[in-house]
Amino acid sequence: MPKAKKLPTEDDILKYEIAKELGLEEKISQGGWKSLSAKESGRIGGLMTKRKREKNNGRA
Repeated sequence: MPKAKKLPTEDDILKYEIAKELGLEEKISQGGWKSLSAKESGRIGGLMTKRKREKNNGRA
């Protein structure tokens, strides 16, 4: 039985938007998320946290 496609969550969408802004879209499409370096992944995670915090504080 084939694995069901999971719908992207808000976090998934935000993560992809940030990766695109950082110019990592092509790298991800070619090698997947695992192809990113720790530095690149950390940058995405840090920006996700920052944006979520700003959104929760009413600044967006």
